[in-house]
Amino acid sequence: MGVPTVYEQTERTTPSRYRDRTSYDRALVHAILDAGCVCHLGFVRDGAPVVLPTLYGRVGDRLYVHGSTGSRPLRAAGRAGEEGMPVCVTVTHLDGLVLARSAFHHSLNYRSVVVHGRALDVTDTAERSAALDALVDQAVPGRSADCRPPTGKELAATAVLRIDLAEVSAKVRCAGPGDEPEDLALPHWSGVVPVTRAYGEPVPADDLAPGIPVPAYLSAL
Repeated sequence: MGVPTVYEQTERTTPSRYRDRTSYDRALVHAILDAGCVCHLGFVRDGAPVVLPTLYGRVGDRLYVHGSTGSRPLRAAGRAGEEGMPVCVTVTHLDGLVLARSAFHHSLNYRSVVVHGRALDVTDTAERSAALDALVDQAVPGRSADCRPPTGKELAATAVLRIDLAEVSAKVRCAGPGDEPEDLALPHWSGVVPVTRAYGEPVPADDLAPGIPVPAYLSAL
């Protein structure tokens, strides 16, 4: 039996508005996640909601985030044991500013993923190593093979959390403004301003040894 092509829809992954923009397609979810490297991790701490921006890496149907072993969310996940800490992870890409003739119909074009689940403390050495490589490569593909791996001391100071991709949805808007028919004759510009991500020329460190070229994986960005 093959891997399902869609994630199962649940009450938490069913939006109350714009359901036509929502998708549970596995390939789309993975593509949106793979196009980024920063997520927002939400959890409850001392009875209050907390949302933190952090790096992530995807390996198959698992997301990994990392941080200091002394950080509160990672300590809380460790205390949660096998049950894990309830979390919500979001990733969003802004693709365009949608300007309508009316202020009410201004919007954004975007791609986003919302993941509900439980964050588990990763203790297996091999999985931790693969997860940390994935985090580095998520930001810069190919970088993990071109830098010094972490030392035992560094690994001891680093905690890794795993969130399984099971309760997941994607949401995409890719369209022009939805002006009202009675507004079409108004003398206001209407349309979409595309937003794209761009990389600048790599800037070498001041203490970089002479003769070390810019790696091909950076030039490929």
